[in-house]
Amino acid sequence: MLCSSRRIGSSILRLGSRSWGRGVEPVARATASACRYSNSSTAQDSRKPQTGILMLNLGGPETLDDVHDFLLRLFLDKDLIPLPAQNTLAPWIAKRRAPRIREQYSKIGGGSPIKMWTEKQGQGMVDLLDQMSPQTAPHKFYVGFRYAHPLTEDAIDQMESDGIRRAVAFTQYPHYSCSTTGSSLNAIYRHAQKKSGSDGGSMAWSVIDRWPIHAGLVQAFAETIRDEIAKFSSEVRDDVVILFSAHSLPLKVVNRGDPYPQEVGATVQAVMETLGYTHPYRLVWQSKVGPLPWLSPQTDDVIKGLSKQGRKNALLVPIAFTSDHIETLHEMDLEYAEELGSECGMNIRRSAALNDSPTFIKALADIAYTHLQGNRPCSNQLSLRCPMCVNPVCGKMRQFFTSQKL
Repeated sequence: MLCSSRRIGSSILRLGSRSWGRGVEPVARATASACRYSNSSTAQDSRKPQTGILMLNLGGPETLDDVHDFLLRLFLDKDLIPLPAQNTLAPWIAKRRAPRIREQYSKIGGGSPIKMWTEKQGQGMVDLLDQMSPQTAPHKFYVGFRYAHPLTEDAIDQMESDGIRRAVAFTQYPHYSCSTTGSSLNAIYRHAQKKSGSDGGSMAWSVIDRWPIHAGLVQAFAETIRDEIAKFSSEVRDDVVILFSAHSLPLKVVNRGDPYPQEVGATVQAVMETLGYTHPYRLVWQSKVGPLPWLSPQTDDVIKGLSKQGRKNALLVPIAFTSDHIETLHEMDLEYAEELGSECGMNIRRSAALNDSPTFIKALADIAYTHLQGNRPCSNQLSLRCPMCVNPVCGKMRQFFTSQKL
């Protein structure tokens, strides 16, 4: 895959002297030999991995037949959706929602591509890391999804089987929320508790728990935005409104002190600064479920409001998503850009997800490299629970990770 490493190398040259923390020079050196290295992947696979990097994400059903079980796991997760009589209600909700969600996935190719993109991102990252950080090599990536295969717990078991001693939980959500990264870290903690006393206890864990303003992430978003704005006709290009659309969150979660909204906002500001504030913009929120109040304004309401004000051109940016899945391919592309755009008489485009962007893969490698060199179990932020937290597992999880000896 990484003889698109040439693309990564060229992107580094374009970035020039922009600071990417301590990892810039090692990344540049690594790309010089990345093609040669990727051609010897068989040799890499034969070496016992020393450092395992678990790439955490929500996941998605790969096929239509996977939809029901995906929904069942999602609605059974008390960290994400606490329900009364959860073990009874969750199966009923999953069964009821499955036909509609199956229909949505059928319109985007019959399944989610998130596993494919995560694997490409992970392979590109470790190909660079092995060159950048030989003292922690070989590195092996593992995909750990919360609600779809490969499940987080299964990935941990595989890491133990592979003899991993240094384990890094690398969230693929740039912005921390107790509902997303927090849920995945709670799952790691619970699994470790079940395994206590076994060989699994010998893995030393650390966490990359957020990275909202990493220069590589910001640069990757800026590149996709510039590329898409250039596709508007020259007559309307200056009139485009940029809508940074992120997954919404219930206000009851936000009001406990969840840092997600402020971290998403920080990314938006950093991206607009990189772009030079060339266009008007707003941060908007999508994917609200149920009757309770969530973060707003909602993406669809903003599009309707802009249309009433006479705006004709808008660019959707999936600012909280690092790869394509149903929220980009169905909700943004079909529901907003195509259907709502037609209804409102607006020309709506979407910037590409980061997917296998060379700049983004380089950023992942830089984040992991800097983390490994820092030799700290987690950020200072992870040690702080939400001030009004109601989940006792969150406190135990934080103590588990902050007390790791590396």
